[in-house]
Amino acid sequence: MGSEPTRIVADSDVLCADLFVEGPAREAMDIVRAHDWLTLVASDALVDEAGEAIGRLSDPELAADWRSRIDELREPVEGTPGDHPALSSAYRGEAAHVLSFDDRLRSAETAARLRGRLSTSVKHPAGFVRLVDAASLYEAVVGGEYPGPDRDPRE
Repeated sequence: MGSEPTRIVADSDVLCADLFVEGPAREAMDIVRAHDWLTLVASDALVDEAGEAIGRLSDPELAADWRSRIDELREPVEGTPGDHPALSSAYRGEAAHVLSFDDRLRSAETAARLRGRLSTSVKHPAGFVRLVDAASLYEAVVGGEYPGPDRDPRE
């Protein structure tokens, strides 16, 4: 199955960190939110996992508000029961990038196991921020001159 460089999955740890902490998760997610031609893909299982963690770390009202916002941003994909929610989302959503803080997902062993089944790269959010070049990606995928961000990532 192929993958699209404009399709991105954020693991539940990144989704939670984006909400609570200034840093690489928020920087990476701001890139996604700032460009309407980039797509965050996530299964219900992945969003549920993040929402449950947010509810435990804060309160049910914040978790419900977050869920409403993420459901507006994400493209839902059907997950595979029993599979890792982020990897399943990447597979089903044909995402080229998975953002995760989980060292096990970013390991060479995991990359070797995924090779041939899933054409995606699991990156630390800071690595994604360093490597993504929105202008080059836009020119290659959308075509034409990069107009810059087209959405406010904080709205």
